[in-house]
Amino acid sequence: MMNKHSWLALVLGVTFALLVPLQAHAEKQTLSAEEQAVADKHKDRKAQALSERVGKKVQKAFDAYSANDIKGAITILNEVKPDKDYDKAYVARFLGNMYALNEQNGKAIKALEEAVGIDQLSAVEHAQTLRLLGDMQLQEKQYAKAIKAYDQWQAFTGKEEAALYVRKAQAYYELKRYGDMIAPLDRAIALSPKPDKNAYILKLSSYYERKDYRNSVKVLERLVSLFPDDKRWWSQLGMFYMMIEDYKKALSTLDGAYLAGLLTKENEIKALAQLYATNGIPYKSAALQDKYMKSGLLKRDAKSIAALANTWHAAKELDKAAGLYLEAAGMSGDADLYRKAGNIQMQAEQYADAAKSFGKALEKGVSSPERVYLALAESYLNRKKYSDAFRYVKKAEQYPKTEKTARSWAVYIQDQAKRHGQSL
Repeated sequence: MMNKHSWLALVLGVTFALLVPLQAHAEKQTLSAEEQAVADKHKDRKAQALSERVGKKVQKAFDAYSANDIKGAITILNEVKPDKDYDKAYVARFLGNMYALNEQNGKAIKALEEAVGIDQLSAVEHAQTLRLLGDMQLQEKQYAKAIKAYDQWQAFTGKEEAALYVRKAQAYYELKRYGDMIAPLDRAIALSPKPDKNAYILKLSSYYERKDYRNSVKVLERLVSLFPDDKRWWSQLGMFYMMIEDYKKALSTLDGAYLAGLLTKENEIKALAQLYATNGIPYKSAALQDKYMKSGLLKRDAKSIAALANTWHAAKELDKAAGLYLEAAGMSGDADLYRKAGNIQMQAEQYADAAKSFGKALEKGVSSPERVYLALAESYLNRKKYSDAFRYVKKAEQYPKTEKTARSWAVYIQDQAKRHGQSL
């Protein structure tokens, strides 16, 4: 959407054109090539001039405007009581411009609508008024009316403009008519002498709002190609590749963006770490998470630490994984994290440490204690502490899910204790 300064510049430019009919009595009006084309298109439209009485008032109002007395010009114009349709339309148009410059936009729109409705202005004046009306209606969030004014301007002038198509698409977006945005945006892109970023952004918004992620990807690919220095498109493209489950392209895109220093946000680093893990590169995933936890970009809370532990586990870095599970468990009191730490310590043959972790899991109320009892029995068995192993395996016997396994282990433990001369 236009900013206030560009819009007022447009209003000011049109306002200067208002004096032309007063001079037309003395000399031929000079038109630009575009204006001449509009005039030629409507050459049968009757050429008119202001009546002498109204012309004097309009000249006085223009003098006030030239002296930067906008309110004075408005007062003078409101005193005019024109009879002829052309006079009415001309004065209404002039008033509309003055109200716009005085930031009385509601009154400005009403006056411009009146001028358009009378339909007696010259071809060039009528075209300018339609265009200004559409821009003001867009500015004032009268989106449906703005679209209508733009359509009228286009039909009247027989012209196409990339900027107008973009503004129509903006109005459609605000009306949530997302599907209607594509046709004008495609025309805007086709007509633009150089790539129009706003047109592509609106096109992306249209597809995204309709959850058409595959077409969103196509637009983002084009944005990356046309505006490679704008880092946001790289990260968004990677995210959208993830949304359509093209994880290889997602990884190559975000990895390249990371190496180029374009990823700076928490969610971007998390996405890249996830993609490393998804694509079977857990070590790089864990190293990335660890780096940005230390930098402070990623939160170091129980949840993120547990996720990092899981990734180090996948990378077969058992000591790191166990230590992080214990850190997360200490922060959260989560019994299951103690159990996971114990399981990893068992893998690393750190049986005494595993027993401590399993003991904490039981203390914190782990959800499946029977499995932990069996694990504890195994940890003691591996250290040839048969009495402790037998005690925990007997606990596991009390649960239906582990009863059969625990009984067979109990026989084995009894046999090993006997062979080693230990009593149970």
